[in-house]
Amino acid sequence: MPVIVQKRIGKTRLLQEGRARADRAIKFISQLKHSTGEWAGKPFILMDWQEGALRRFYGTLKPDGTRQYRNVLWTTARKNGKTEIAGGGFILPLLYLDDEPGAQIYGAANDQGQANLLFNAVAPMVEQCPGLLRRSSFFPKDWRKSLGSKVQKRIVYYDKASFYATISSEAYTKDGLNPHGIVYDELHAAPNRELWDVLTTAQGARRQPAVVVTSTAGYDRHSIYREQYDYACKVRDGIIDDPTWLVLIYEAPETADWTDEDVWKLANPALGKFLSLDEMRTACKKAQEAPANEMTFRRLRLNQWVNSVIRWLPMDKWDACSQTVELESLKGRPCYGAIDLSSNIDLTALGLVFPRENGYDVIPHFWIPEDTAAEAEKRDRVPYREWARRGFIHLTPGNVVDYGFIRQTLREVRGLYDLKELAYDRWGAAKFIQDLEEDGFLVDPEAIKKNKFSTAPVVVPFGQGFASMSGPTKELMTLVLQQQIRHGGHPVLRWNADNMVVAMDPAGNLKPDKAKATQKIDGMVALIMALDRAIRHKGEDEPSIYETRGPIIFG
Repeated sequence: MPVIVQKRIGKTRLLQEGRARADRAIKFISQLKHSTGEWAGKPFILMDWQEGALRRFYGTLKPDGTRQYRNVLWTTARKNGKTEIAGGGFILPLLYLDDEPGAQIYGAANDQGQANLLFNAVAPMVEQCPGLLRRSSFFPKDWRKSLGSKVQKRIVYYDKASFYATISSEAYTKDGLNPHGIVYDELHAAPNRELWDVLTTAQGARRQPAVVVTSTAGYDRHSIYREQYDYACKVRDGIIDDPTWLVLIYEAPETADWTDEDVWKLANPALGKFLSLDEMRTACKKAQEAPANEMTFRRLRLNQWVNSVIRWLPMDKWDACSQTVELESLKGRPCYGAIDLSSNIDLTALGLVFPRENGYDVIPHFWIPEDTAAEAEKRDRVPYREWARRGFIHLTPGNVVDYGFIRQTLREVRGLYDLKELAYDRWGAAKFIQDLEEDGFLVDPEAIKKNKFSTAPVVVPFGQGFASMSGPTKELMTLVLQQQIRHGGHPVLRWNADNMVVAMDPAGNLKPDKAKATQKIDGMVALIMALDRAIRHKGEDEPSIYETRGPIIFG
């Protein structure tokens, strides 16, 4: 690419120069090879919509010969090749073609692991191109051994003393930053705007700096990405005249029928090419089964902005799991429990989950203070006292939940069933857990090690964040949809299930959200925690073959 001179160029020559630079960029990109999946090792052949966008970026020049576009917002649904375009379409051409001395190209992301995912796609492209590889070095040299790690990685281009490096919002330094190019991957997941501001305000010394955002839709309408997205939409729609912005937004309109295959194409320009139509159909079918699946489909597959709080469960599917749980058949069977203490003036819940061959049986227990039951009925608009009369909830004397009654129920549970574990939320549970230790539960890790052959239940702390809650929350939905849960139609648990809403993080993880639920969901929280423990140990509780048929003696 010719050295850029700071003087005005005639219109005809400018167009010719622009075409030449675009041709050079496209030729460079087409000589790269894919790095992952079924396309690994194959030439980077751009689709028409990709090539058209990249030609505009590299070939549209200002009168002084520098690039017109300084900001790019490229947003599509997932699996439309954003990572490959970010790496092969922007990072590597900016590093190797721009004739920018000492260029610093940063691949930015929410965390170092995410930033390294982009590096892990870019580095093999360089390795597979002998001309680039001869002029480059990797740091660390054995970068493949640190796949998924949080080690910062970089590629150095010696001819121009330039480099491409990963950088994340969780660990960075402002010292020495002078970016020529910034490619921010999944900006919607940025926890704040600090890294964004540090990078974008450090480009003043560059002749033609570039900021490229590749992302899917988010749900935080007050985020830095939403700010950039809204501005880009105004540029696209002609409300703001800003010729430095290249806007490439592929999304389904919020009012469109999200089940319509023609609508899918609006957010998925690769659909039917390297993005499987059958895969989309399968995902859409799953999305129609539950609101949480629908929101995930619409955000990730249709690039639509959705709410982070989602009504979780279709109640007709829950009610289909109301088969009777035969209590007598559960006696002596292994079970896993979880306690959600909440506050001692409110609803407290215990969930018991019993693994069986094709699913799980569920028994819930609930407690509420007797003296506040009438007031709670008015507040929550449910018949607590009638439920208590029918045996679906325990009223404890006084105006606070007496945890002694919960301990008594747990002692009864231990007498009836083979209680293996009891999960609990650490918050506000210290005194209760001490009491359980007095009742013979194994609480202290050292005691658990020393008594590894003990039949006493083990008490397990359970986090309430996405990391702990997402897996069992999603699994419970699957079990409900497949009718592999039996809950006997318990009315208090059903009320909790009907109230259930979940929060979603940028990665699509889910967790129950008590703060956003309009009514109580304590029973569902306890059920999800207990289900997690049961899933982790499923198969361990099957009886030995010698217990079912006895030994066979030969000879």
